[in-house]
Amino acid sequence: MRADATQTAPPSGRLQPGPRPAMRLGERVRAATGHHLRVYRRTWRGSVISRFLSPLFFLAAMGLGLGALVDAGSGGVGQQSYLQFVVPGIVAYQAALLGFGDATYPVLGYIKWNRMYAATLATPLGVTDILLGHLSVLAANLAVATAIFVGVSALFGAFASWWVLLAVPVGLLTGLAFAVPTFAISATIETDNVFGILYRFVLTPVLLFSGTFFPLEQLPGWLRPMAWLTPLGHGVVLTRDAALGRWPGPVALVHLLVIVVVIAVGWVLAHRQLTRRLLS
Repeated sequence: MRADATQTAPPSGRLQPGPRPAMRLGERVRAATGHHLRVYRRTWRGSVISRFLSPLFFLAAMGLGLGALVDAGSGGVGQQSYLQFVVPGIVAYQAALLGFGDATYPVLGYIKWNRMYAATLATPLGVTDILLGHLSVLAANLAVATAIFVGVSALFGAFASWWVLLAVPVGLLTGLAFAVPTFAISATIETDNVFGILYRFVLTPVLLFSGTFFPLEQLPGWLRPMAWLTPLGHGVVLTRDAALGRWPGPVALVHLLVIVVVIAVGWVLAHRQLTRRLLS
């Protein structure tokens, strides 16, 4: 009887007695995302509602309200209405803002307040798995939020081409370019006062000098290079070109390269700082 039972046992060996095989990377990342998905099951209604309200507020205030004044006074921006000029830039900016926000208080909370990261390290998961799991959920949130923003804005005629669908992956990358370096900062601090400083003195100036609300040509010559020092300026250019159905040429690869380099450098710093914080 025992021999027959052994022969019919599951071939995976996952539930058999004895040493278990090591978890693969995909299994570890799925396990790391489990907590975040369980939390999201309780909070998704509020977040989904805010995802739809956010573009409506932006459109009402900046696109339709201010846009009507700009169009009446100067005839729009270039050959397009102010609504079609500003909304693609806001798509990139809201992704940057969301990425920054999701990598501040939630990360510091998991490190210091509820110590979920420390509890995770008591399992077979490591720092790389924690980082990949959290960033995977954050990336999914960015993609959904950007897609909703683009979809709602399209109903108001904010885009001139269906190529605006490319703004979704561009928004995702732009958001990650702010989220991953912020993750590294959150892993080094002890108080959340730093987040307010970052928002006022880093994120807000970046918004003003990225060409989101007005053409960069209107800035003094010595200020224009500031738009290319952060990933937001590059994301705004790419989303605006996609919304117009315009291929910017090889310079698009330069814009993407800058964004990807920021993400890669942020990953190295985030992994290093999180390892020091959790294992030292």
